[in-house]
Amino acid sequence: MAKLRHQALNLVQTREKVEVKAPSKRISEYFGEMAFTKAQMQAALSPDIFKKVTHSIRNRRKIDFETADAVAVAVKNWALERGVTHYTHWFQPLTGATAEKHDSFFDPGKGIENFKAEALVQQEPDASSFPNGGIRSTFEARGYTAWDPSSPIFIYGKTLCIPTIFVAYTGEALDYKAPLLKALEAVDKAAVKVCRLFDRNVNKVNASLGWEQEYFVVDKALYNARPDLVMGGRTVYGHNPARGQQLDDHYFGSIPSRIYDFMKDYEIEAHRLGIPLMTRHNEVAPGQYEAAPMYGPVNETTDQNQLLKDVMEKVANKHNLRVLFHEKPFAGLNGSGKHNNWSLVTDTGVNLYQPSSSARDNLLFLTFFVNTIKAVHDYADLLRSSIASAGNDFRLGANEAPPAIISVFIGSTLTNVLEKLEQSGDVLVEKGDNLYMKLGIDQIPPIILDNTDRNRTSPFAFTGNKFEFRAVGSDANVSDPMMVLNTIMAEQLTKFYQQVDKLMEQGREKRLAIIDVLRDYIKASRSIRFEGDGYSDEWVSEAAKRKLSNERETPRALDFSVTDQAVELYEKHKIMTKVELEARHEIRLDNYIMKVQIESRMMADLASNMIIPTATKYQTKLIENAKGLVDLGLPADEIKKTIEEVSKHINNVRRLSHEMVEERKRINKIDDARTKAIEYCDQVKNKYFDDLRYAVDKLELLVDDEDWPLPKYREMLFLR
Repeated sequence: MAKLRHQALNLVQTREKVEVKAPSKRISEYFGEMAFTKAQMQAALSPDIFKKVTHSIRNRRKIDFETADAVAVAVKNWALERGVTHYTHWFQPLTGATAEKHDSFFDPGKGIENFKAEALVQQEPDASSFPNGGIRSTFEARGYTAWDPSSPIFIYGKTLCIPTIFVAYTGEALDYKAPLLKALEAVDKAAVKVCRLFDRNVNKVNASLGWEQEYFVVDKALYNARPDLVMGGRTVYGHNPARGQQLDDHYFGSIPSRIYDFMKDYEIEAHRLGIPLMTRHNEVAPGQYEAAPMYGPVNETTDQNQLLKDVMEKVANKHNLRVLFHEKPFAGLNGSGKHNNWSLVTDTGVNLYQPSSSARDNLLFLTFFVNTIKAVHDYADLLRSSIASAGNDFRLGANEAPPAIISVFIGSTLTNVLEKLEQSGDVLVEKGDNLYMKLGIDQIPPIILDNTDRNRTSPFAFTGNKFEFRAVGSDANVSDPMMVLNTIMAEQLTKFYQQVDKLMEQGREKRLAIIDVLRDYIKASRSIRFEGDGYSDEWVSEAAKRKLSNERETPRALDFSVTDQAVELYEKHKIMTKVELEARHEIRLDNYIMKVQIESRMMADLASNMIIPTATKYQTKLIENAKGLVDLGLPADEIKKTIEEVSKHINNVRRLSHEMVEERKRINKIDDARTKAIEYCDQVKNKYFDDLRYAVDKLELLVDDEDWPLPKYREMLFLR
């Protein structure tokens, strides 16, 4: 069994360099060449058609059939010039991955390449085999994909990919994109109304996102020799290496040459697709890295993140590498997250989270800043639910990532500003600019990055001109947390506008009405603000006093997504219905069950097929050695102790594996998804995973290295 491991180690040592060549020396010369961008569209369409398309995209309106037909012809010609033969509606079902069904441009009946508006705008994939949470029966297969013109069409390989939403025949959303688009429209409308209290020229507010994608890379041969990585993306066994990340020498260190070539290669492909990657570096753990793009519109950047993950996996294969997006592929080492840097930007070019040198403008900044804190305070549990997954449970609160407790960090400068604003009772009698001075609004520096970006333990932190949602997992589709964040902001801004408007109707001056409401919000949301160490036990106790939720396990955290408060919120803003929410709840529970089930099976299979046989053979060697020593009249006490220790751990592995399998059989008879998920969490994962791992990892230390069948941490993390 150890043969495969040693073959893999030999392959690592003999890898040849993969040549990486960019289409041009300058990125600007090939950036976006495989994306049907606004510039490509303008060049291919008549001025009138181009104007109609951009107007529809900007105002989130349907594109009429005649215009769509013109776009279809233009995009077909553009694609055929680049050797494309097929097209697909590229969508994001609730599997967490992307999906596509390729159709040929060639029309055998007409003997020509053909592509019309009907094919561009809508298709009918089989909806029965995708997760639907009971919305559709197996025999009710019909579902629809519909073109999303706000995200650029692109060419991937030799296929034209059309970003689409995916809905059931009866209209319910079966994907991540459809609810996100509705949330973006809701926050746009709500934010514009608030902005117009300050500037009547604002007609649109766009949500902006810049994500930071963390990931691990291992050699392909070592990966293939680890069945747990192949099947579940995580090492269920593996003793920590003597040297891990404790020297802090990997973070921002020199990038290994083989990884550097891989990075260059996937960046070239990403740039050709119009993904504006800007940053690459070593992350905290050995074998861990990060990629980050320029920020952009939320809908585009979420699509780009899903596409980039696919690009990275394909390019890695070319370099005989494998990319791991699991939040915790290696126990005891830093896990992988995906920080979401989010802001709101007006069509007049104003970042609503950027403090200004103007005290008057800072009241606009504070309005959105305070409303965001209030939204997180009121819907913290919903945000927690949006990041819940089996993988992220291993990472959150593990002294490397923000805890499961949702809190907001804003830094000392803005804390002082809010406290002064909250405590200023008599200031409201002041007139003119003296009002701003007394409130402390004039004291906010235009650049406050150094005052805010200091707390890496906060799940939701203000970092100078944006909020950073740090608790999102590496493997997550960011559409879901972004959908939640923009929806709760739409609700909060709607309430704010209504309260200010009511005070103004009562005769309160607009500026003073705004400050009145902000002061109330600052007081009401004080409990969500935390400036200390989110990793500490003291914070857990303090959060309990503040009555903040601390639900660390996914099955129970998912309950927050279907509360009466959540249903009311989503239905009010027409994001999702109760039926859709309950279906998604069911899907995510099922996903959790399957993930834990797969890991449990892998633990038992590896234990019975690899670990126990290997350890038993080694035990036999020790017994023969001990007998030989006794026959020679030499002491064998130390070997006997080792035999006893090996025997103890073998027995524990055998017993725990058997008990876990029996427990799984019992749980599998449960029909209710929530009950089943909780049982898998409490009675399988929490009850057996750590103890079983401990016994196997002890055997890894005891068994002869030549005999051990699984590639070890030191090999996967340090051999490149």
